[in-house]
Amino acid sequence: MKNASTLLNWLPGSPLRRVTCFIVFVLSIAAQAVSGQSSVSQDSLYIREHYTKMERMVPMRDGVRLFTSIYVPKDISAGKKYPILLNRTPYSVAPYGEELYKLTIGPSMHFARDGYIIVYQDVRGKYMSEGDFEAYRPFIPNKKSKTDIDESSDTFDTIDWLTKNIEYHNGKVGSWGISAPGYYATMTAVDAHPALKVASPQAPVTDWFMGDDRHHNGAFFLMGTFAFLSSYGAPRPAPTPKGTPAFSAYGTPDSYEFYKKLGPLKNVNEKIFKNQNRIWNQMMENETYNDFWKARTPVPHLKNIKPAVMVVGGWFDQEDLYGPLKTYQGIENNKPKSPNLLVMGPWIHGGWARGTGESLGDIRFGARTSEFYQKEIELPYFNHFLKDQPDPALPKAYIFETGSNQWKKYDQWPPKNTVEKKLYFHPDGTLSFTPTMTTMQAGAKPAFHEYTSDPDKPVPYTSEIRIIRGSDFMYEDQRFAATRPDVLVYESAPLEQDVTISGNVFADLFISSTGTDADFVVKLIDVYPGDAPNDSPVNPNMKMGGFQLLVRGEVMRSKFRNSFSKPEPLVPGKIEHVKFDMQDAAHCFRKGHKIMVQVQSSWFPLVDRNPQQFVNIYKASEKDFKKANHRIYLSGSSSSYVGVRVLE
Repeated sequence: MKNASTLLNWLPGSPLRRVTCFIVFVLSIAAQAVSGQSSVSQDSLYIREHYTKMERMVPMRDGVRLFTSIYVPKDISAGKKYPILLNRTPYSVAPYGEELYKLTIGPSMHFARDGYIIVYQDVRGKYMSEGDFEAYRPFIPNKKSKTDIDESSDTFDTIDWLTKNIEYHNGKVGSWGISAPGYYATMTAVDAHPALKVASPQAPVTDWFMGDDRHHNGAFFLMGTFAFLSSYGAPRPAPTPKGTPAFSAYGTPDSYEFYKKLGPLKNVNEKIFKNQNRIWNQMMENETYNDFWKARTPVPHLKNIKPAVMVVGGWFDQEDLYGPLKTYQGIENNKPKSPNLLVMGPWIHGGWARGTGESLGDIRFGARTSEFYQKEIELPYFNHFLKDQPDPALPKAYIFETGSNQWKKYDQWPPKNTVEKKLYFHPDGTLSFTPTMTTMQAGAKPAFHEYTSDPDKPVPYTSEIRIIRGSDFMYEDQRFAATRPDVLVYESAPLEQDVTISGNVFADLFISSTGTDADFVVKLIDVYPGDAPNDSPVNPNMKMGGFQLLVRGEVMRSKFRNSFSKPEPLVPGKIEHVKFDMQDAAHCFRKGHKIMVQVQSSWFPLVDRNPQQFVNIYKASEKDFKKANHRIYLSGSSSSYVGVRVLE
């Protein structure tokens, strides 16, 4: 009864909902146990039989104590010693209570079965840990007193306590985490404890303004941020095992409808948060890339990294594609003496840690990519540095190339044998690596395409009716958008040979507008041939002929075109240069396929609406939102294109 009571208190929602969830949980576990077919129940049973769970309050240098859950192998009595694996999280180490065990532990169950001391910790100010929470607390390079604390010092103090108070460890520690815990894994490697031998930031949050989660190139990612912060940013007056339920009173299954009715961003606080959500308020108070944002990225501090590092990410990560690429490059730029490995696979956010990785939506990858990563890359890498097992001889970059569906090994990223090429937009709607051949007479105006962007009728980010963002839009068929009059489409001829891109993708646009601000969304797309087989793993009725697979899509808020810290208005009618990072890709456009680029000025409600007037969008009123005509220029010195690195 004590165990049941503890679990009931931990479950979210009302008392009735908690009881219902508990009954469903018990019945499902019972059914799984009877059938003997659930790997989760088998893993759970293995953990209970082979691990002892302990809970401790670990003191930090300033006296704050952090709640820490420790799983220790039971066969330590035989004199065996194990390395320690640490995961620091703001998402709860639940379940709470030494009698209640997680269903799985470690980066994968391979670690639990191989033998590790596995540790989870609620970070400062979250759930059962003491102190005040700060989302991505600024790092303090030169600490002068015990009150100078950050995530690096909290990690150092945690590892120091573990190595002095937990028996039967071998003196070596590793860290890992996905998403926000990935950020905390990054910070374990900054001013690292000597016992830390390997760190694995996986989809690590790295910069909430430039490209992770909350903003991309200054454009606010509305849908995911609102839903996430409605829980994550809620106040927590005292340590508690309970989280705050996320907002659920949408009143409709259609996010497009909900966010349109909600109106300008300022209405979120006025109508829903009532000024009680501190992190939301921080977003609204820091519209530009100022010191607030700059202090919260770890990239400038990725110097003198001593542990080995394995950075992991997914090409279809809807939240943190930016983070792993910039974390890896940030370490690499400082020429680390320890190994620095990048692994990128065909996964959504955290997909390498769950599922088989055989497919996403209608797209097949031809292999169980997640299982391959867990068994052939992740476990051997950790075992080498923490258990002195043989060097797995992994490459510098282990990259899954979509399209061809092959794992590629490179001694650097991007690969050496790539050349930068430009996919030019042409006046006839074609796309090619050849610049527009236009005879420009003196004083003649360059060619352009024009469309009207109406904030009251924004382009949807997905064809689905859904209230939560999801991940499908990252690999969704883009035919739904290609037919809109406010979406420009440029398409190549069928390819006569494979074209493989490996490395950075960027948009280089020449634009003008009748407004004083505008967003530009650019999508790089693989168009399947008309006779492509109907082999969707989820929908046998899906017609794959002409399928438009999104390879990379990104948005740029044009007032930041010259500086993310000092926005500038567009001058109506003036040709402006807007160039922006679309992140990396590794994709093979197969022979017979076509390459497409779509350009639009809204991506709603994934991205908030731009009023198309030079205002502080976080404080804008409905009257500030106006239609605007945008031009994309196509010839001469104003030729727009998408830049890619082509493998040769």
